[in-house]
Amino acid sequence: MKVITAVKRVVDYNVKVRVKSDQSGVDIGNVKMSMNPFDEIATEAATRLKETGQATEVIAVSCGVAQSQETLRTALAIGADRGILVETDVELQPLAVAKLLKAVIDREQPQLVILGKQAIDDDAGQTGQLLAALLDWPQATFASHIDINGDTATVTREVDGGLEVLSLRLPAIVTTDLRLNEPRYVTLPNIMKAKKKPIETVKPADLGVDPAPRLKTLKVVEPPVRQAGAIVPDVAALVAKLKSEAKVI
Repeated sequence: MKVITAVKRVVDYNVKVRVKSDQSGVDIGNVKMSMNPFDEIATEAATRLKETGQATEVIAVSCGVAQSQETLRTALAIGADRGILVETDVELQPLAVAKLLKAVIDREQPQLVILGKQAIDDDAGQTGQLLAALLDWPQATFASHIDINGDTATVTREVDGGLEVLSLRLPAIVTTDLRLNEPRYVTLPNIMKAKKKPIETVKPADLGVDPAPRLKTLKVVEPPVRQAGAIVPDVAALVAKLKSEAKVI
């Protein structure tokens, strides 16, 4: 079974992002970048399937700028066998990413595609669902457990009311949630091995896809500064403030 996992280069989750002065977006100049945490979980899940003998090959795919090769190297260090970079400087939106991934999938013919449920930069949470629609494949989102048995995948997914168990006929799309696994620590020997693994670079035009954005960002602003709390001497003062200032009663 061939497995594809999609990985995205994002601002590291430990970094406090800054809005550009012209409010056109987030400033990523001289900012530490890393793999999207949900994609690390997806890559770990694919690697574990290979380690248990259920997958024969794991392919990591990334769409974006040339520096996304660093993200692919991280995926290769976790356990992917080879990488594919769809290189473009165009601002990629979920539909464009889904179309690019579909073109790669049509070429590679995997039996399972695992993605993170969302990216922490835009929090769109759309790519997996759009990809499933374009491919007309079954999908299971927000997976907290994956079990493969022959040509069937049993996926436990987290929903508002608890857990839901789905049975999918492969090929299928799965998006990962936080509780699916804990990604392994990437060791130096594995980082060195990853440098020898192949990464293929293609352009959107090679795949017959136009990645031009369809949505325009009008402006990006920082959230308002949270006001400091106040200590009141008694209940009467609290009620007075709720009436006159907060106007909630």
